Amino acid sequence: MSNLLNLERVSKSYGVRPLLSEVSLGIGAGDRIGIVGRNGDGKTTLLEVMTGIEEPDEGRVSRQRGLLVGYLHQGDELDDTHSVREAVLGGRSDHEWAADARTREIVEVLLAGVALDRAVVGLSGGERRRCSLAALLLGDHDLIVLDEPTNHLDVEAVAWLAQHLAARSSALVVVTHDRWFLDAVCQWTWEVHDGQVDAYEGGYAAFVLAKAERQRQMAASEIRRQNLVRKELAWLRRGPPARTSKPKFRIDAANQLIEDVPPPRDRLELERFATQRLGKDVIDVEDVDLVRGERRLLSHATWRIGPGDRIGLVGVNGAGKTSVLGLLAGELEPTAGKVKRGRTVALQHLTQQLDDLDPHGRVLPTVESIRRLTKTLEGQELTATALLERFGFTGDRLTARIGDLSGGERRRFQLLRLLLSEPNVLLLDEPTNDLDIETLNVLEDFLDGWPGTLVVVSHDRYFLERVTDSVWALLGDGQVSMLPRGVDEYLERRAAALHLEGIAVPTSTDPEPASAKAKVGGAEERAARKAVNRIDKRLERIAEREAELNAEVLVHAQDHTQLARLSAELQELAAEKEELELEWLEAAEVLE
Repeated sequence: MSNLLNLERVSKSYGVRPLLSEVSLGIGAGDRIGIVGRNGDGKTTLLEVMTGIEEPDEGRVSRQRGLLVGYLHQGDELDDTHSVREAVLGGRSDHEWAADARTREIVEVLLAGVALDRAVVGLSGGERRRCSLAALLLGDHDLIVLDEPTNHLDVEAVAWLAQHLAARSSALVVVTHDRWFLDAVCQWTWEVHDGQVDAYEGGYAAFVLAKAERQRQMAASEIRRQNLVRKELAWLRRGPPARTSKPKFRIDAANQLIEDVPPPRDRLELERFATQRLGKDVIDVEDVDLVRGERRLLSHATWRIGPGDRIGLVGVNGAGKTSVLGLLAGELEPTAGKVKRGRTVALQHLTQQLDDLDPHGRVLPTVESIRRLTKTLEGQELTATALLERFGFTGDRLTARIGDLSGGERRRFQLLRLLLSEPNVLLLDEPTNDLDIETLNVLEDFLDGWPGTLVVVSHDRYFLERVTDSVWALLGDGQVSMLPRGVDEYLERRAAALHLEGIAVPTSTDPEPASAKAKVGGAEERAARKAVNRIDKRLERIAEREAELNAEVLVHAQDHTQLARLSAELQELAAEKEELELEWLEAAEVLE
């Protein structure tokens, strides 16, 4: 296997802080590598040094001659003066890009709901992100480098992206906090910490197992971190067997390590406490309609949420998950029906916004103003400082201005402040955004001992499976449906629904009103589908005939009579082709 890229004793610092210290590593053809580590420990810096955006302070980076690298930044390089079609497809017409199966699939999944002739300048941050990812995947690269590619993707799109990347022959390096994605895609995991990069064979599950074994052998002194790793390991080993079906190292020592570790949480004990604190009534959604704009999100929906329930809510982007959380929180009123909340409910709602924090406040004084001491389920008292340290605020970060915190730090602080108010019902909307894996472990550990009712909306499949006991879905039928087999069942049901519509991949995350579409399986839809197939075949024959005529033009370059005949036929074909493309677009609009 040829080496594509090598780092030899590379060091890189920002100010006085070394992010990489004499790091040596290599990437071979076809390698798929996931990079993990705490926010600020140098993951993005490593990517930028590898790709040549940043030069190392010391050491050498060597790349194979002619290496083609595609790099998805956390920002984007889209030109605001371009349309989406120009930015992603190089201006190709619908017939040109739709003729290629791979291009069609990428566009239909990642640009679902984004009109190709929209201006880039008017796109949301999520839409710009998906455009950048689509443009990169449409290219041919020897090495693909992705920095947080799953941001702004729903569960379904994340599953598609994992399958797509696993099938490509390109080497892959990806920084992500999505642990399910790491397991699904990566053959190696690199952990960036303290200026070093440690390599582990396998995805996230293998990384946790190997790290626990290494820590056991080295008698690690960081007791708190080791306990978290052991707890995570215990959950992984008791979880679906596929997670650990192909370990590349001895697991007997790892099994011995967790012999006396209890399950991550005692469900019966938590439910008993939840019942005491909440009573039997929490939130009842009764025969509710919920309409937002022209979209009907719920129709005669009934849903009972009880004490101690831990619920994950999934659905495509635009299905109404955030609106349903707003309904449960009392921030949105139902169009019809009613939402009843128990008298003892103390509810907190974590939204996706970060603008509810006072930028002039300081971290520790703000926390102490809410609560100086808090008790865990086991009766342990934790000071505000101890709690902040658990959530990664140490040293000068304890007294930092909130306005000076990074996005990830603000998210952590927002979560902690919410938990300190001691709610008994938590609604979390994408709580994993901007959080690194270590912080996610801390949050999961905290929620393990939290006796209340939890409803989580998240594209992070691992987090959903880790902290919830049941998965419910918005499937576009106006109901909230329970899925006994969780996210796997959701993906199967979505795939089956799309298959019935004759669509291989998702085509819309923000559906038009039903009146604007052909009825699924109706005569109009069947006629449109036949028209598309007929036009595609005719356009293929026209392309073949045009190639033949252009070849004849070269042969008869000196024969003006023949050139006139050939030119006339080419003009007729061009006119027919234009008419067919217009007809194709009209039929395609019916099927959208």
